[in-house]
Amino acid sequence: MKKIILAAGAAIALSGSFSASAEETNRSEYLSDWWQQSINVVGSYHTRFGPQLRNDTYLEYEAFARKDWLDFYGYIDAPVFFGGNSDAKGIWNKGSPLFMEIEPRFSIDKLTNSNLSVGPFKEFFIANDYIYDMGHNESSRQSTWYMGLGTDVDTGLPMSLALNVYAKYQWQNYGAANQNEWDGYRFKVKYFVPITQVLGGDLAYIGFTNFDWGSDLGDQPDRTSNSIASSHILALNYNHLHYSFVARYFHNGGQWKNGSRPVWMDDKIQSNGFGYYLVVGYNF
Repeated sequence: MKKIILAAGAAIALSGSFSASAEETNRSEYLSDWWQQSINVVGSYHTRFGPQLRNDTYLEYEAFARKDWLDFYGYIDAPVFFGGNSDAKGIWNKGSPLFMEIEPRFSIDKLTNSNLSVGPFKEFFIANDYIYDMGHNESSRQSTWYMGLGTDVDTGLPMSLALNVYAKYQWQNYGAANQNEWDGYRFKVKYFVPITQVLGGDLAYIGFTNFDWGSDLGDQPDRTSNSIASSHILALNYNHLHYSFVARYFHNGGQWKNGSRPVWMDDKIQSNGFGYYLVVGYNF
């Protein structure tokens, strides 16, 4: 159950701050002045990371930070904490008790005390993306590490843009054939666009897309060597509360071949199409 980066707070991690002066004023309201965190309730509909469509409502801890040489985003989920469809296994029904993803980036510019900017590429990072699904047993566990190079781009517009390119090392992967090997690449684009103030909150559009290619899974029946997951988020953020609506388009979601029919499934795999999320969270 790979999961989308959901909360409106992620916009701050990407953009630095929606309103620096407001953040300075309200800093005393939070437990930390740099480690920003929230508790979220997330409802998902028709996500397509596995071979079957999944609906799930779960609890999430989320954290993000941008300080000195560290750019960090991460979350920990308790899957199916509040329930889901019959195929959604989680913390209470012999499924995964924990799913997490962390995305630490380390500034090469700041660590080397140098200016490596070139044209619109204003800062460079050692970029990582680590995904871990604890699973209920060996066949339901995943451990994946993406590692590579990232950069922030000066667009000249009132928006933030970050690009990362990774090589992937795959440890456990739900028993798939590509375990314990280098297995393909990922290109990630993330952007944040402030829109306006609505009902006393900050309204923003956040988007990010993962392009995966070059995986050995394409040699297996019903699997593909590539996939795309493109997320489009409308977020409303207050000092403590935040709300998000997310539409996410999947192409070969989870590297499953759309329209194929494994012998153990009654229906064809629907790995192309949209999934949706609703998020309500509290920043502390």
